[in-house]
Amino acid sequence: MNKFSRNNTLYEIALAILESEALHVWLDDLRPIRPGYNVLAKTADEAIKLLKTGRVESISLDHDLGPTEAGTGYDVAQWIEEAAYHGKLSRITWSIHSANPVGVNNMRQALINADRFWNR
Repeated sequence: MNKFSRNNTLYEIALAILESEALHVWLDDLRPIRPGYNVLAKTADEAIKLLKTGRVESISLDHDLGPTEAGTGYDVAQWIEEAAYHGKLSRITWSIHSANPVGVNNMRQALINADRFWNR
């Protein structure tokens, strides 16, 4: 059973974070959350806010998130890359489930770079 979706209140999400529950984030504006994930983020900003909590253990990224203001999965991948470079994000497991081949390549490269920074 997936515990979080866009309909959850921030209070419920905050409560789970305070309870130290590991977050497994599914970033997608259209596809339903998949088994193994417990938080659905529909925008880049939502995903980055979750990453900033330090509780995210895994994330799966879609690239195209709808309107321009929603950002892209690449925005999130770049944030992860930079945070890993500066030592501000512990290693997380990542995957990509986007159908956009250019977006997939860009996100993959940013996340491979993050892996290299975590390995230093």
